[in-house]
Amino acid sequence: MTLTQLRAFLESARHGSFTAAARVLGLSQASISELIRRMEDEHAVQLFIRGRRRLVLTAAGQELMAHAENAVTAADNASRALRSVQALRGGVATFGVLRNADYYLLSGLVQKFNEAYPSVRVRLIGLNSVDVAAAVAEGTLEAGLVVLPIDAAGLRVTPWVRDEVLYVSADPEHVGKPVTIEQLGAARLVLYDAHAGWRDPTRRQLADRANLAGVKLTPWIEVERVEAALNLARRGVGDTIASRAVLAGPASTKGLHTASFDPPLYDTIALVRRDGVPLSTATREIVTLARTLLPGEPA
Repeated sequence: MTLTQLRAFLESARHGSFTAAARVLGLSQASISELIRRMEDEHAVQLFIRGRRRLVLTAAGQELMAHAENAVTAADNASRALRSVQALRGGVATFGVLRNADYYLLSGLVQKFNEAYPSVRVRLIGLNSVDVAAAVAEGTLEAGLVVLPIDAAGLRVTPWVRDEVLYVSADPEHVGKPVTIEQLGAARLVLYDAHAGWRDPTRRQLADRANLAGVKLTPWIEVERVEAALNLARRGVGDTIASRAVLAGPASTKGLHTASFDPPLYDTIALVRRDGVPLSTATREIVTLARTLLPGEPA
């Protein structure tokens, strides 16, 4: 039993003739008659008494009436919901963002999108970049922002901007000149993104440098959030790292000193999406806004 058959049945019952139903549905009278006949044959019932002037519902037709109305109404509501989402008059826009997105664009992105599309709900998923990339690859997120490098299998990766990562210490003597990987290996390190650990893209860059130089990097303390790492560094517990965008946040550098790495180290922020899969209208608009709001020098 198809929706087309149910629509033909409903209009025939409402108007009392196959001819009237055909006019409403834009079909021929013969098509409507055939749709009803197939329903009757499939279920071995008669739905209408075919009178000379008007169709009359049988007991089986009366029983089907409420179910047909519910099914057609549900289908119509579903179509309207999808059209609303396509026209950005409803639905939810879901987008993955890197863990420290607050320091780059998060508040402005939500505000701008809400102003432009007030009927669309927004759900921003903040995860470590490796988790955002994995969620996009699995299809649980349409797209997201990540710091490179990540596992790019099945993904289209578009680098957008880069932001320098600095060495941070409460002791000015630790940052008198650019910091080498050997100095980093000897430091009492406080690193954030403890859950991701060395899968974290920034840490991966440091690990690659350390491997080339034959240096072992061992964090003294690991925490989850960059704010906690900065607070511990401020108290002299150890030294840490942070991007310029993070350090430009409110009071982030109070009591702290910074230095570049030797050679300089950068976080490259990129858009990731599934390769060959088009973005929904809502996600496409989120991506466009994010690109205009994201600070940093071009990657």
